[in-house]
Amino acid sequence: MSDTSRVADYPIDEQFLERWSPRAFSDEEISEETLLSFFEAARWAPSAYNSQPWRFLYARRGTADWERFLNLLVPFNRSWAEHASALVIVASKTTFTAPGASEESPALWHTFDTGSAWGYLALQASLSGWYTHGMAGFDQDLTRQELKVPQEYALHAAVAIGKIGDKTQLPEFLQAREVPSPRVPLSQLVFEGDFKAD
Repeated sequence: MSDTSRVADYPIDEQFLERWSPRAFSDEEISEETLLSFFEAARWAPSAYNSQPWRFLYARRGTADWERFLNLLVPFNRSWAEHASALVIVASKTTFTAPGASEESPALWHTFDTGSAWGYLALQASLSGWYTHGMAGFDQDLTRQELKVPQEYALHAAVAIGKIGDKTQLPEFLQAREVPSPRVPLSQLVFEGDFKAD
């Protein structure tokens, strides 16, 4: 899509500028093989002790689970995500067995590692011509119950995946926001030495 309004402060690969999170999707179906290639990229993310705590639950448009997954979203997110090609729930195991240990202990980094895996998934989708949009707006209790997620797994996000659609299908207040978002300057995010408050 090559959006010239996104400019990096320092040289980076274009893929990082090309990836963004639209809400207007096209109702196109996605093959299982294509979707699994995104999860394959996520599988290769780094994790502490190679524990790989991330778990992804998914439903594709046109399958028996599609409505079940749509019903997990808050009404606002469902209103636009219903046009996506796939919905994904991101979870992670909160415990792990350390090398040489026989019992599980808390995995204090499970969210950090799972964020890395989600990032790999999002970039692979983008490189493949697909778009992702992560959402905090889903019913965690219903999701845990409906998808039989054990208590030792934390629920993090829902993700819509699809091809770009016509933004006029969105409510008017969202249409103007249907562009790649900017980022704050690196100088506000990265500090050599001590933390610097805003």
